[in-house]
Amino acid sequence: MAAKERNGRRPGKLSQDSEQPGRVIGSAVNVAINRGFVVGREVLVGCIPGIVVGYNIASFGRFVGSAYPLVVRTALGVTKCGMDEVSLA
Repeated sequence: MAAKERNGRRPGKLSQDSEQPGRVIGSAVNVAINRGFVVGREVLVGCIPGIVVGYNIASFGRFVGSAYPLVVRTALGVTKCGMDEVSLA
């Protein structure tokens, strides 16, 4: 029986690409800020008014920060939004 070839990775762990998740999320948040979506800014989520209360920095889960960089408070609750879902009020 031949010995296993070791490559420094543990089974079940995903290898990280050169693009780290934090850099991608940081870029998405910076794009949002540069477009005027700063904390305290009034926005519309569809036709529902809201206020930007923060930025989503999650790197895992259903709503990751690279796709949904904005955290918005509306009368219906707090939600994570993508740039295509909101507009400046």
